[in-house]
Amino acid sequence: MSGIIAAAAAIAAFIVTVIAGKWAIPFLHKLKYGQTILDIGPSWHKKKQGTPTMGGIMFIIGIVGAILIAVPVYYTLTSANSGIWGENLLQKVRLFGGLIMALCFGAIGFWDDYIKVVKKRNLGLTAKQKMGLMLLVSCLYLASLYLAGERGTTQIPFIGTVNLGFGYWLIALFVILGTVNSVNLTDGIDGLAGSVTMLASMFFMLIATLLHFYGFSIFAAAVAGGCAGFLVYNFHPARVFMGDTGSLFLGGMVVAMGFGLGYPILILPIGFIYFMEAMSDIIQIGYFKLTRRLTGEGKRVFKMAPIHHHFEMCGWNEVKVVIVFSLITIIGGSIAVLSVLLG
Repeated sequence: MSGIIAAAAAIAAFIVTVIAGKWAIPFLHKLKYGQTILDIGPSWHKKKQGTPTMGGIMFIIGIVGAILIAVPVYYTLTSANSGIWGENLLQKVRLFGGLIMALCFGAIGFWDDYIKVVKKRNLGLTAKQKMGLMLLVSCLYLASLYLAGERGTTQIPFIGTVNLGFGYWLIALFVILGTVNSVNLTDGIDGLAGSVTMLASMFFMLIATLLHFYGFSIFAAAVAGGCAGFLVYNFHPARVFMGDTGSLFLGGMVVAMGFGLGYPILILPIGFIYFMEAMSDIIQIGYFKLTRRLTGEGKRVFKMAPIHHHFEMCGWNEVKVVIVFSLITIIGGSIAVLSVLLG
């Protein structure tokens, strides 16, 4: 039953996203909501100037719609065996609270995109404004988990259940903010964030099924379907960009899946590309500032950061970057699945 509904959710999210693109892209063109390509990026990206952004709205509609229909249908059909809604309060809050959290991150991204493309301020929200809003959303999500019964325990493969006490909340806050920002950094070339997140969601779906968290298997299937639908328009050469509207929403969904399964640590192997993108940026900035301070001349570790731009500068085309990074995601996801099975 759960497999059929998960498949239906994925197909529905895919179809709705594709249909939404039929009207959203011309509409964004008409409103002149085009992406401004900054001079600090690769020079050949300039040809993308004016490509519609804020396209994340397309898959947000598809994903949220599929989840809000498919998950209640599943719980209603299985309520005779497992009680109304099927799972305990904490699991329901993890699922629906995670969805609300992702939507709030998407709203922050929408606001940021709106300032960039409508108000013509390339940098959008200030760093403090953006981080402050994201911190607020993260804290509210964690507060909802606490009120639902979460008490600082987490699952670690090969170790089992670990109670981190108060430290859990500090680590969780760092993981949420780090993951969402990392997914945002991954959205730098055509099809990259969509492809990596589609594959990551598929692995979360598999793990949810193995753990018998069928509500989250449907949740993850919808995310995968929505990303696949978006790639119809976003794969190179992209006809639309997801913008911060989409990338921050997807970051929230990745967080929701990791915490929803009780295995936030699995975000690391499944989302290894996200981690690699963020670390390359941190290393680049840190090394530049350090060498400028010591020698008076800033030096760089990478030709350009985040790391997908480094490979572009090395001569890789965008499609090759997406394929290689997707293969890395498959390897990381396979390791995560095996760790759950064996650990």
